[in-house]
Amino acid sequence: MTDAKQLVNKLWSYCNILRDDGLSYGDYVEQLTFLLFLKMDDERTKPPFNKESKVPKEFNWETLVKCDGVELETQYRKTLEGLGKEKGIVGVIFRKSQNKIQDPAKLKKLIIELIAKENWLSLDVDLKGDAYEGLLEKNASDVKGGAGQYFTPRVLIDAMVEVMQPKPGQKIHDPCCGTGGFLLSAYNYILKHNKLDRDQLIKLKSEHFSGVEIVPMAARLCVMNMYLHGVANEESPIDLNDALKENPGPNQDMVLTNPPFGKKSSDTIITEDGKTEKKNLTITRDDFWVSSGNKQLNFLQHIKSILKINGSAAVVLPDNVLFEGGAGETVRKKLMETCDLHTILRLPTGIFYAQGVKANVLFFEKKGASPDAQTKEVWFYDLRTNVHFTPKENPFKFDDLKDFIECYNPKNRYERKETYSEENPEGKWRKYAYEEILKRDKTNLDIFWVKDKSLDDLDNLPKPNVIAQELVDDLTSALEELKSISDDLGDDEK
Repeated sequence: MTDAKQLVNKLWSYCNILRDDGLSYGDYVEQLTFLLFLKMDDERTKPPFNKESKVPKEFNWETLVKCDGVELETQYRKTLEGLGKEKGIVGVIFRKSQNKIQDPAKLKKLIIELIAKENWLSLDVDLKGDAYEGLLEKNASDVKGGAGQYFTPRVLIDAMVEVMQPKPGQKIHDPCCGTGGFLLSAYNYILKHNKLDRDQLIKLKSEHFSGVEIVPMAARLCVMNMYLHGVANEESPIDLNDALKENPGPNQDMVLTNPPFGKKSSDTIITEDGKTEKKNLTITRDDFWVSSGNKQLNFLQHIKSILKINGSAAVVLPDNVLFEGGAGETVRKKLMETCDLHTILRLPTGIFYAQGVKANVLFFEKKGASPDAQTKEVWFYDLRTNVHFTPKENPFKFDDLKDFIECYNPKNRYERKETYSEENPEGKWRKYAYEEILKRDKTNLDIFWVKDKSLDDLDNLPKPNVIAQELVDDLTSALEELKSISDDLGDDEK
């Protein structure tokens, strides 16, 4: 019986054929996405489904199957261009799509030998979805392709969802959804923990999950991922747009997200001589506490705005959000005043495909107006100090987060117990009162107390490759900070 791993290996085997023609992993996954969608749409028009096709007849699967050579290449190009102009889910998947397979014979081989041979709708939804997720993870691990920025480690996503406990009827949103990991994990959690009848399941799939993604490639991968998992149908749950450009209002019960790495918000502009260039943007919105060019601070303010009162959020953010002065300090203070910022998880290094990332997860609930600050205490879990992960030798696993989940106490987070004490200074779970945090320089939330053992115990240093990777991460992070300072100084001179 075919399992997800076998199917991934089968799909991936054809990538090696196409890489000889210069296709990247990302290009290959995109081309697979186009062809898989067309084949599954064709299957829906046949018994026992007999559904109406979402694809115009002149661009459907059959038009590709019957073509060869240059005729096939021409038809495929016309198909991608034509479907990119459609509305709904078709338009999102095919927006700005291009044929990257230059050899018509290899395109034909991909269509006939791989895609056409499988009856994709007959495969279990979990099998199709897991196989596609496997492709996305392989693509994310390709350092040269840079696709890792769209891929948050799934074990981290699942742990975040585990403590957030999404429920049927809640509107769940990701304003920078990448390949859809948070939305699908929340969907699977709800299915696992609730018995839903047919009508409830239809409503769950069609009304309760939404996302925004600014990059067309990531948006198409996300929509296809959700489509294969049975979540997306006629209309796309993903809006291909810039989430930061406007305030849609407080309409979300839960936000789960990992805003893109890199501090600066930027936009592409066309210069007078017709060239394109990136221009740093300072986002100004009436609902924001501060105007800033810092992408993460802007997303944090945006998330606060789109949450309903008592709505909750879990957000992956880099260290600079916790300690940066100026706009950063203002946002931290306002967040604690208007929301209950109850938990911060310090993440270990070496778990993201993008190097140099030092990140945290902020958990908070939006509250109504009050003369007093809504945050009374912040609980910190340090999963970074004395912890070393590497993608191959010591990969990050869900079991590594079980202690955090237990300490978080999702059944009743008001009944928590510290593991830190004077007798146990190595305890990773500790709370700080709001008043203590306010006394810290710049309201700094980058708090750590567990002693780094490598500073004292030279006999138990991490392996050389781990130390080397940590140095690379530190240097990469420092270079990002220096580049940000340089950009700010450059902006001031203009």
